[in-house]
Amino acid sequence: MARELLEGNLAMAEAAVRAGVEAYFGYPITPQTEVLEWMSKRMPELGRTFLQAESEVAAVNMVYGAACTGARVMSSSSSPGVSLMMEGLSYIAGTEIPAVLIDVVRGGPGLGNIAPSQGDYNQIVHGGGHGDYHPIVLAPASVQEAIDLVALSFDLAEKYRCITIVMADGSIGQMMEPAELPEMRPVRKERAEWAVTGAVGREPRILSSIYINPDDEEVANHRLLDRWYQILENEVRYKEYYLDDAEIVIVGFGTAGRISLSAVRAARAEGIKVGLLRPISLSPFPFQPIEEIATRAQSVLVVEMNTGQMLDDVRLAVKGRIPIEFYGRPGGTVPFPDEILNEIRRMAHEPLSAEGDARLRWRQRVKKSQK
Repeated sequence: MARELLEGNLAMAEAAVRAGVEAYFGYPITPQTEVLEWMSKRMPELGRTFLQAESEVAAVNMVYGAACTGARVMSSSSSPGVSLMMEGLSYIAGTEIPAVLIDVVRGGPGLGNIAPSQGDYNQIVHGGGHGDYHPIVLAPASVQEAIDLVALSFDLAEKYRCITIVMADGSIGQMMEPAELPEMRPVRKERAEWAVTGAVGREPRILSSIYINPDDEEVANHRLLDRWYQILENEVRYKEYYLDDAEIVIVGFGTAGRISLSAVRAARAEGIKVGLLRPISLSPFPFQPIEEIATRAQSVLVVEMNTGQMLDDVRLAVKGRIPIEFYGRPGGTVPFPDEILNEIRRMAHEPLSAEGDARLRWRQRVKKSQK
């Protein structure tokens, strides 16, 4: 199919339609409202279910109920709205049913603003809702990648009977780029053997997240953990750029990773040996590739549109072998390539020891720049 100029939100919505989503439940919130608007048009056109719920709490529980029937279902929201969904997401995880969520991240905390951010990392990647569970979290850095990851998310959710979240910062949702949409897949007629579809002529199926007996809850938690180990083994995704001889390695996801790539190319033109690892799966996180990089690089620079949330995971991977620096723009501010390039230049000419706190060094530089 030919490439066309597409807005990120509309592209993700249409990608879900073409992946065979059967029901969408959501509530408007900037900067993801275009997903809901597109679904309100396309789903009825195709004889599928669309419902604008009265709140995000209602929307996620509608997703929960529809997912129990084995249908392909999804919702979308942005940061404060996703916070309201957390109880429902935990129920979905505990019931072991597949569901897809698109989170187009905005500035926060609180109501924040409608500008692009990556401040949802902790609430999305590290569970959010109560209990022991891990969602799959995918972070696109372009409109095309957002399309591809939305389509993939339904397959992963069904393969592992889990929640899959596409976490796109607001830049990805609002930007327009040439991209190619996939072919339309047929809506599946068959239902999984666990789905609640009526019990005429067979034993009833019961789906629940309630395990009153702690021993039963423990068994269920171990079952979720075993499935997570399969995900860890099979579903780590990332991209590498210029890492063969890199002495400085940047780790950044989504828009921060994309902007970092521009800075890397500019630094390379100046003769600085720098590369980029861009995580695509934030959960499962690419710990092993980053650990391997730490055995041959001299330092790492973590770039995020927050105050350092992925930084903690990078630290776990590096294990103190080499210095880690941090550069962040929180609250809805997007960094420019020159900002990151200046950090690369500083690190190339002022190498630091592995001791010390990356956030503290970053805060000291921020204070100095504000004087």
